Amino acid sequence: MTSVASSAPVATAAGPASGTISPPQGRRPRRLRLSRPALLTPAGIGLLPFAVWVLLFLAVPTLLALGTGFLDGDGSFTLTNVEALGDPFVLSGFGASFGISAVTALVGVIVGGLVCYALLGANPEGPLRSTVDAISGVLAQFGGVMLAFAFVATIGIQGFFKVWLETTFGIDIFADGVWLYEVPGLILPYIYFQVPLMVITFLPALEGLKPQWAEANATLGGTARVYWTRIALPVLAPSLLGSFLLLFANSFSSYATAAALTSQGAGIVPLQIRAALTSETVLGRENLAGALALGMIVVMAVVMTLYALLQRRAARWQR
Repeated sequence: MTSVASSAPVATAAGPASGTISPPQGRRPRRLRLSRPALLTPAGIGLLPFAVWVLLFLAVPTLLALGTGFLDGDGSFTLTNVEALGDPFVLSGFGASFGISAVTALVGVIVGGLVCYALLGANPEGPLRSTVDAISGVLAQFGGVMLAFAFVATIGIQGFFKVWLETTFGIDIFADGVWLYEVPGLILPYIYFQVPLMVITFLPALEGLKPQWAEANATLGGTARVYWTRIALPVLAPSLLGSFLLLFANSFSSYATAAALTSQGAGIVPLQIRAALTSETVLGRENLAGALALGMIVVMAVVMTLYALLQRRAARWQR
């Protein structure tokens, strides 16, 4: 009597047994899916207007500035314009721009940092915080001719506040009102929009301090001074330096306010660029404005690169 097991086909190591058992079917090969380019997606199409705007108003002017700085009036290559960056007049303009930017950025960091510290205990959804956020957002963008007119109408030679002090109290604290129309007079208007910008950029970093750090410091017997000097400030240092660089770049590239206040002279680099573009007395250096713009682009590139590196380091503590 033959057993059932002996009559069944046997599978060997060489392969499946022949007979009633059919070999298993292999898996169907996956179809290669070709992903669409990012620009053809709905999100990419939505970014096209912004990309066009960046191309027309940022990339193209930057390339023109870089290119014209190495061309003469006939369109030939020359280094005369770049060599002019070493002239004492141009260096004085860069020095004045650096000085104003550094002073206003430092004042903005100090005053804006104190405002952020005062708001640290406020309710994020409360009326005080909402009001300060709204005012900071508006004043940080309140620049240009409007800001210059506001200062001229307030503390200018015939400003209403200056005249009111003279007629009411006989006080003339702005006796030399011409200072507002000179390069040092730009410091006060610049601080006006630097402080709100500091509040916007630094307050999120200050709120990123974890309460557990303060609790651990108090548990170990540390004082508030120890907490701020050994824990909080080292953590906030990259954000503070990054905010300073951002405010520096904001002041260094500001033009409209300075152009409206200081109509005579060209004490800072943006005004030197305007003078190079509009002056009819500059001979042989028609494209000096391109070289000045090239110098500004280099400075801004260095500053913003350092800012990006500091922001990346500060983001480690916000995770």
